Amino acid sequence: PTMAHSKALLVLENFIGGRFVPCSSYIDSYNPSTGDVYCRVPDSGKEEVEAAVKAAKDAFPAWSSKSPLERSQILNKMADLIEHDLEAFAQAESKDQGKTITFARTVDIPRAVRNFRFFASSILHHVTECTEMPAMSCVHYTSRAPVGVAGLISPWNLPLYLLTWKIVPAIACGNTVVAKPSEMTSATAWMMCKLLEKAGVPPGVVNVVFGTGSKAGEALVCHPEVPLISFTGSTLTAQRIMEKSAPYCKRLSLELGGKNPAIIFEDADLSQCIPTTVRSSFANQGEICLCTSRIFVQRGIYSEFLKRFVAEARKWKTGNPSDPAMDVGALISKEHLEKVRNYVKKAQAEGARVLCGEGVDPLALPPGNQKGYFMLPTVIAEVKDESCCMQEEIFGPVTCVVPFDTEEEVIERANAVKYGLAATVWSSNVGRVHRVARRLQSGLVWTNCWLVRDLNLPFGGMKASGIGREGAKDSYEFFTEVKTITIKH
Repeated sequence: PTMAHSKALLVLENFIGGRFVPCSSYIDSYNPSTGDVYCRVPDSGKEEVEAAVKAAKDAFPAWSSKSPLERSQILNKMADLIEHDLEAFAQAESKDQGKTITFARTVDIPRAVRNFRFFASSILHHVTECTEMPAMSCVHYTSRAPVGVAGLISPWNLPLYLLTWKIVPAIACGNTVVAKPSEMTSATAWMMCKLLEKAGVPPGVVNVVFGTGSKAGEALVCHPEVPLISFTGSTLTAQRIMEKSAPYCKRLSLELGGKNPAIIFEDADLSQCIPTTVRSSFANQGEICLCTSRIFVQRGIYSEFLKRFVAEARKWKTGNPSDPAMDVGALISKEHLEKVRNYVKKAQAEGARVLCGEGVDPLALPPGNQKGYFMLPTVIAEVKDESCCMQEEIFGPVTCVVPFDTEEEVIERANAVKYGLAATVWSSNVGRVHRVARRLQSGLVWTNCWLVRDLNLPFGGMKASGIGREGAKDSYEFFTEVKTITIKH
């Protein structure tokens, strides 16, 4: 291709009131596996958010008065359309985010499709409560109604997967939405917008405004006519959202970071535990809020675990994300790669040992990926619990392995961080599993497995990992307003 052709960048547009609308200024979006700008994303602000909120408000009366069944049929149609284009969506997600094509094909896009099907079904099965007071000749019952315009802000690690996890329950309940995906990964959200009309989603029900958190996100959070904000991202940003939305008493659902422990007892089945823990540490380049980043191993099996774990981590292939043989793609950005690398440097400066990966093993990349943001799966040992590598969320392919002696001690150490999102426990002793699970300060505990999700059940974290839960019942409760009605007869 000629130079002029290769410079033809993908240009995204905001989707407001059922139409694509160009923006006056744009942000560059990079392909993380090459380091090149490949897409231009609208740099929206107050004006664009204002237009989107107005469109959502105008669409609300008609959409909220549709029956759950009508909305359900539209959501199922959306699922079919995305599934039909699964390969195109997977390619776009991989290119835009840096994740491997295999992960996008098998995890991201199928889960986005499942989000539509799941809430299309669950919305048909909610019931409200009723109580009687015969002595008072009264009957009480509850009624639930959609809230209005929902503001939804989603992150760059699982772009379409987490965006649809918010949009779908919001509109299933009869709300209309203004969504702001991450400016670093906006392509699949824009592709989804192209399918809305075909599925029968009326104009204004789903509006997508692209841009940064500090401009577009802030305008959305501060808009007086957006009563409800659902956000997935960093704890730091969430603090700002809470401050900015406080004057309006907005309802918030915040799914934030994690510093997730894996606790591996001496009676763990290592043949299952090791491959799963490698996956829970390095899947999606470690860029999942549920990834394991502190591995506590009981002393009796510590050296054997470490040897086998490092050997298994070294088998993971890092390179061009569009090559199906690769296990690890590129990190999201140059800045993020630098940040993750700095954690490894800090650990080394503190006297920890880096057993494989960053700075230890050579990283060979194909010619086209030399400028990409790649990092090998990295295992750190002999690191102190107080170290920033054990306390702060790194959000990259880095995990720390440390020994422990007793159950009591490991529970205390596992809980000694500000986060409380997910934990994994490996043991064949059922009594111990239940005891430990009860005492971990964690919204999710997986035993002898990782990331097995039933979407019916609550998802979310404790402490600095967030506020609120999402799931069939939980999302329904968040996205509707409940009213108690008393009738005397």
